[in-house]
Amino acid sequence: MKRLLPSTALAFILGFSAMPLFAKTTAGPDGWDALQPDREQVIASLNVVELLKRHHYSKPPLNDARSVLIYEGYLKMLDPARSYFTAADIAEFERWKTKFDDLLKSGDLGPGFSIYKRHLDRLKERLEFVLAELDKGIDKIDFTLDETLETDRENAPWAKDSAELDELWRKRLKDEVLRLKIAGKDDKAIQEQLTKRYKNQLLRLSQTRSEDIFQTYINAFAQSYDPHTNYLSPESAENFDINMSLSLEGIGAVLQSDNDYVKIVRLVPAGPAEKSKQLAPADKIIGVAQGDGEMVDVVGWRLDEVVKLIRGPKGSVVRLEVIPASNAPNDETSKVVAITREAVKLEEQAAKKSVLKLEHEGKQFTLGVIEIPAFYLDFKAYRAGDPNYRSTTRDVKRLIDELQKDKVDGIVIDLRNNGGGSLQEAAELTGLFIGQGPTVLVRNSDGRVDVLADESKSPYYTGPLAVLVNRLSASASEIFAGAMQDYHRALILGGQTFGKGTVQTIQPLNHGELKLTLAKFYRVSGQSTQHQGVIPDIEYPSVVDTKEIGESALPEAMPWDSIRPVIKPDNNPFKPFLAELKARHDARVAQNPDFVFTRNRLALSQELMRETTVSLNEAKRRAQQAEIEARQLAMENAKRKAKGEEPLKELKKEDEDALPARDEKLKPEEDAYLVETGQIMLDYLGLSSALAKH
Repeated sequence: MKRLLPSTALAFILGFSAMPLFAKTTAGPDGWDALQPDREQVIASLNVVELLKRHHYSKPPLNDARSVLIYEGYLKMLDPARSYFTAADIAEFERWKTKFDDLLKSGDLGPGFSIYKRHLDRLKERLEFVLAELDKGIDKIDFTLDETLETDRENAPWAKDSAELDELWRKRLKDEVLRLKIAGKDDKAIQEQLTKRYKNQLLRLSQTRSEDIFQTYINAFAQSYDPHTNYLSPESAENFDINMSLSLEGIGAVLQSDNDYVKIVRLVPAGPAEKSKQLAPADKIIGVAQGDGEMVDVVGWRLDEVVKLIRGPKGSVVRLEVIPASNAPNDETSKVVAITREAVKLEEQAAKKSVLKLEHEGKQFTLGVIEIPAFYLDFKAYRAGDPNYRSTTRDVKRLIDELQKDKVDGIVIDLRNNGGGSLQEAAELTGLFIGQGPTVLVRNSDGRVDVLADESKSPYYTGPLAVLVNRLSASASEIFAGAMQDYHRALILGGQTFGKGTVQTIQPLNHGELKLTLAKFYRVSGQSTQHQGVIPDIEYPSVVDTKEIGESALPEAMPWDSIRPVIKPDNNPFKPFLAELKARHDARVAQNPDFVFTRNRLALSQELMRETTVSLNEAKRRAQQAEIEARQLAMENAKRKAKGEEPLKELKKEDEDALPARDEKLKPEEDAYLVETGQIMLDYLGLSSALAKH
């Protein structure tokens, strides 16, 4: 039986109880010879080949070109920074570069296993080299030399031999030590932390199972199709089932691997992590501790291993050591965040209303704000026939009634950070504002297009409307925002959305499961939401780097395209005024402290990301660190000064002082993006009414 997934990325939502390891052959003390594919894995690989051939949305041929993609993807999975394999290894592997299509069709997993086992050999050599260097004592490292380390090695030449790798790893170790020194740790603590880190990695290496190899190799194959198509081992499939049951008892964060780190992709609305106000997308997790227990260094760990440490029973505390994304790529400073694991309650994800009072051109206005953290439907109550079942559309309907009693001048639908959810609810919510008509198109792998439509004879709310989105508005949010834009029903404001416009299904195998993409969403205008997302009518500066977060940041992401539209475009009432609306917006936000801060912080982050070498000279590194912190502090204090707030004396207090406390929400009038959305809306109402009078 297959299960349709409305909106999931290749990641884990942290919130399930601990599961036992899936027993499988592990490496012995004499090497990796025992790690061989078994019959079940061979059959599963043949099933994956057939399922992708028949049911994947794109149905690309499994040929030599696909083989090259598999080969390159596999190498990138195993050695993303080109710091393990030598040029000689790669020359040896090249003979299989165009053969993986034939190998997979015949069920021959040998070369895939051989490459992985060579990776294990090289990883063991590197870990042993680093431990030997550490044994010499870090006090022997000379930080006065004018050396540098290249940090972006994605396209670097492969090392010609072990000696070249030794030099690279000597510098990598020096960089690690220097980062910890600048973070305030003494030599003894650094020696202990790094020795423990690399010994633990060596220990886990010896526990490698053939299932680890099989899952990685088959995923290199599956993900050559698109980033949301992937193989789940029996253990991962069981975790995924728990994950999708919505019985979340964890921190509520979606994670993915990022080289040696585990990175936060998004926070589950109303989850413990989101409510803590201390974590953000693109933060890197470098340590995990249970309650007051010892912090476990997780640099270099696999994603699933980190997940096991983070999840736990409801009510228990997990502490995370993270490098904030706002520091990137300056990884010298980290912070520790304590979070109580708990279930994400439906009522906490429910739509909420607030009232925004604004002065505009000398007059007072009142706008209603409806915040929708997720598209939800209480399936259990709905199926049981409970007349009071909760759903996004029902709740929004009630909130509209309440706001209209307050005589609001217009309504803002706030979809910021809404990662999606129920497709049915996105379609029904669209109907509240357009009445009868198509809401979204779903194109299947056979080319058939299903049109989802709302049957309401007339819209429930016909007043002024704006929709506020950002980069973390995804999937169902994009369907709703896209429909509002295509019907010219609302001004779409904020940031370019995530760009996930595909539908996945789960197919059980004889061994594990395959999650594959079998359909694509399209707007009623015929445009896909895939890759490009929804482009707002007026864009705000992004709080996250769109090159780091979003569908377009994922490898092999399916492209944007379009199909035949299902509605004829009416005259766009906003179009005649967009240039003037944008000009007024630009003039307003040019000096707005929150907008200026967001633009400057993102510009600094992007400037630092372009720096692909770091100095290994301690004096230079400390000077660079001091300069970056001074710039960050100056930006923060410029914002505070403009708002009449007390400046900070040092940057470290920012996390404690500048962020709202747990569960503390900004008043609508204190939310710069919300206020600006209201001002644009009122600008439009003024301009359009003035035109009507003429």
